[in-house]
Order: sequence, then structure tokens, then C-alpha cells
Amino acid sequence: MPEGELVYAVGDIHGRSDLLATLLRQIEADAARQDAANKTLIFVGDYVDRGPDSRGVVEILLNALPEGFSVHFLKGNHEQLLLDFLDDAGRLRHWRVNGGDATMASYGVDVDQLDRAGAPPDTWREAFMDKLPPAHFDFFRHLGLQVPLGDYLFVHAGVRPGVPLHAQDDMDLLWIRDAFLDETEPFGKVVVHGHTPVSEPDVRSNRIGIDTGAVFSGRLTALRLKNGERSFLRT
Repeated sequence: MPEGELVYAVGDIHGRSDLLATLLRQIEADAARQDAANKTLIFVGDYVDRGPDSRGVVEILLNALPEGFSVHFLKGNHEQLLLDFLDDAGRLRHWRVNGGDATMASYGVDVDQLDRAGAPPDTWREAFMDKLPPAHFDFFRHLGLQVPLGDYLFVHAGVRPGVPLHAQDDMDLLWIRDAFLDETEPFGKVVVHGHTPVSEPDVRSNRIGIDTGAVFSGRLTALRLKNGERSFLRT
């Protein structure tokens, strides 16, 4: 990191607003003890689905972050699934099998009633849009895909080996796994990513995985970078 830069990168949250609130308190207290000219928060995506309170997570991200930080919100594949459904109701099943029911329920959609009625996809989409606050819709639509900072690149899933970082395909940034995870050669920057759950942060020479499966494990992780040092905060 550049001199005076303090960065916290937060892994996949998946509807666990309780863990997010706890981790943000830890980050705020930790940052207050640091001598840093610039403080930055980076969220690597997957705010929604599977966990019980996707709406609460977005509310925190929009309205209750610690003061004094520059903030970057990246898009995860689960936000892309949500947007795909809003663009095309026919993508409903794909979203539901990946945890979309929990997201819709958190916004007040009666998922069970729609299921029992055998409602068509357009009805599901209308029900969700009726409950989705405009500020949340804008949040999902304006998420970024990558943040370069110092010797690091922050993305959701990873990058395609052999492709320049500036020329990466959106699908790879959101979805890639094996080709990226198995690569041992440098990518040009150390890639900080989520998407693939691990029991402990996965620190390699060319990448750092920080998705510790919060929705299932109860462990939400943040990577802290400052003055060439790396450490982790977690719930």
C-alpha cells in the first residue's frame, strides 16, 4: 500500500447483517488506533442471498458505515443474479436455486404464498420490485467490478490467467474459480477476492481469498493492509 494508506477489504456477507455490524465496529475501533492519512473500505461483493437479512446488509452499507473512510462496493455474482432477474423475469429459477428466496423474503415478499399459488416469473418480479427501495436498486445497479490500489487488485471472484488486468472479462471477475485458483504465476498484482469459501483466509503469493463462508460459519473476515503489512479481523 502507498505510505499512509490503511485498507480494510471485507469478504462475502450473504445476508448476515449481524456479522457485518460486528465487523464494522471492530474496523472502526482498529482504525482509530492507526496513524493513517487515508482510510479505505472495500467490499468484494455477495451482499445478498442465502442469509436472513440481505435488506439489512444493504441498509448498513448505505447508511451506517464508519465515518472518515473512502468506500468501494464491488459487484458479486449474487448481485448479478438479482439484476439478471430484474432484467429478465425468466431468470427467476436460476436466482432462486442460488439463494434468492432469502433475499426476496428479507424485503417483505411473501415467497411461500407465491410458491403455493404457482405464480409466474413476472408476478415474482413485480412483487420484488414493489418492495425494493429505489436507493437499493441504484446500489445494485452501480456496483463496480475491480479496484486497483498499490500492489493489489480487489475483485469478487478472480481474474483470468494470461489476460491483462485491464482487459479482464466481466464474467470472469464475477464467476471464475479453478483456472484462477489453481494458477501459481503472478497476475501483475496480488488479487484480493471472495467468491470461493475457505475456512481460513487463503494467502498465496499471487492472491488472497477472504470469503470465510460467513452465512454458514459465522466468520466474516476483513483483510487489513498497511505499510507492507497484512493482518485479519474477523467475527
